[in-house]
Amino acid sequence: MTPWLRHAHREVHPGGAVSGPRLIKEVKPKYTSQALRNMLQGSVVLEAVVTVDGCASQIRVIRSLDAGGLDEEAIMAVAQWRFEPGRLGTTAVPVIVTIVVDFWVR
Repeated sequence: MTPWLRHAHREVHPGGAVSGPRLIKEVKPKYTSQALRNMLQGSVVLEAVVTVDGCASQIRVIRSLDAGGLDEEAIMAVAQWRFEPGRLGTTAVPVIVTIVVDFWVR
């Protein structure tokens, strides 16, 4: 058995022989009324695993903007995103990614 096949179920970071996932469906997060009242702006940084079926899972906050509930809104939006999965050669593999979700009042 090829060594990488034994570990194909583990999440990997993109780079080298592993291609990163490609976003194919993005859902925009909602601004909370509290965040709008306070004119809160900035970015929530998340880490997630893009699974072999193209879903974001194990989503966690790396850098918070949560004074107005925006972290949770970012997580809920990214949970609905869909990706073309990352690949090792022709095999889809779960890939760990960093996602930046921006909140700007227009």
